[in-house]
Amino acid sequence: MGVTGRQDVRIPSHGEMLAAYLYRPDNARRVPCVVMAHGFSATRDDGLPAYAEAFQRAGYAVILFDYRYFGASSGEPRQLIDIASEQADYRAVVDWARHDDGIDPDRIVVWGSSFSGGLALEVAAGDPRIAAVIAQAPFTDSIATIRGMPARNVLRAGVDAMIDRAGALLGRPPKYIPAVGASGSFAVMTAPGAKSGFQALVGPDSLWRNEVSARVILAITGFRPGRRAAGLGMPVLFCVCDADAETPPGPSIKAAGRAPKGELRRYPYGHFEIYHDPRVKADQVEFLSRVVPTN
Repeated sequence: MGVTGRQDVRIPSHGEMLAAYLYRPDNARRVPCVVMAHGFSATRDDGLPAYAEAFQRAGYAVILFDYRYFGASSGEPRQLIDIASEQADYRAVVDWARHDDGIDPDRIVVWGSSFSGGLALEVAAGDPRIAAVIAQAPFTDSIATIRGMPARNVLRAGVDAMIDRAGALLGRPPKYIPAVGASGSFAVMTAPGAKSGFQALVGPDSLWRNEVSARVILAITGFRPGRRAAGLGMPVLFCVCDADAETPPGPSIKAAGRAPKGELRRYPYGHFEIYHDPRVKADQVEFLSRVVPTN
């Protein structure tokens, strides 16, 4: 069991096994459930258990999982960010939760942060049965994100992505690029404070690796999940960082305005500080208690 009230489980997804932590509240049955996964390259141990524990204390079950190819989940090649596969993994975990006797199948919430904030929006757009969404510092528009990257990094990453894609067609192993680096270095994320902010989330037992298969850059260019906001019929909480250089706030603020039941919370942070503020977790618990109550 490890952490009190937490089980380490394996969930099947399209031939792979997803490593997940399952948190259950004490002495409760048929409770709502929050399905959570991390953002760009991070794993289930990187700053997210504190959120899961906050939701658990409030009476919610939580499933916190690693995508295939990452962390403790199966799948080869390692460190491959595939947008369609990660959405499929979310859906597989949601389906697994709906068949668990202790979880109410009609009170499933999808939660995502950074890149997975965008994934959560996409998953909910395709599943009207989802009860609510929480999108924290969400990746909602690739154009805004790419504009914030140094031009030389965009060019180099684009070349590496094409090499990696061609290599994949020939059966070669991935060409990796760093996920995060210091300002002025080559990596996907190099805004001031990104390296230290990311590393502050990574605990001593984390399986995170600072590399991703370069081909993801080709997929990201067309990933604009904020455009799906108008079609989301369930309540959606957007937690937006006003000083965010990794997922700029403008598109997310607009998406919150387009969502029929969208709610917006703004915080005076960069991309990574939001993980450390207990007020953010309290705001999310308050949102859940209103829109998906435990009783």
